[in-house]
Amino acid sequence: MPVLSDLTVRPVDTVPWEDVRTVFGIRGDPAGCWCQFLKLSNAEWNDRPREEFSRILCEQIEAPTPAPGVLAYLGDEPVGWCAVEPRPNYSRLKRMPLVAAGGLDDLDDASVWAVTCFVVRVGFRKRGVSGALLEGAVEHARAHGARIVEAYPVDVAERPKASSADLYHGPLSLFERAGFAIAARPKSDRAVVQLRLTE
Repeated sequence: MPVLSDLTVRPVDTVPWEDVRTVFGIRGDPAGCWCQFLKLSNAEWNDRPREEFSRILCEQIEAPTPAPGVLAYLGDEPVGWCAVEPRPNYSRLKRMPLVAAGGLDDLDDASVWAVTCFVVRVGFRKRGVSGALLEGAVEHARAHGARIVEAYPVDVAERPKASSADLYHGPLSLFERAGFAIAARPKSDRAVVQLRLTE
């Protein structure tokens, strides 16, 4: 498939809610999570009806804080999403073995932003949407004072049979092409990567 060249990326608080709904869809993992898994405790995740998660994301977008992500467009068609926020907003990250084993600095440092999720609609995959989303996510973080952008990708060289559902964190190669460096390698098939925006 040809790489799409006329992609634009916008902060999610500047786009219509219906475009967000179009990207998350009504089936599959995105429609059951709405990028809330890393923000909720186990009890909240297990006890809340999945229908509530879209409302929670809508409230987060409308809050007077930096938008929790960016949306990619091909012309006027919404085609993808990337979640990016200050790392402390993702309370579950502190408890994830991958992050804890990484020996990272202060996990409450709000100048470190985390890229945690990609959603690309079927029909637009493997055409450069994730790369555009990552670039937009980094610019969004930079515009709001991020010092470091961090992520937790999958190394498909070590896990070649990873499904698209497993790759919601993004593949390691995507981040390496964007200039991210490996900060920790807690597992053979997972890495913690960082891009320093300021010293």
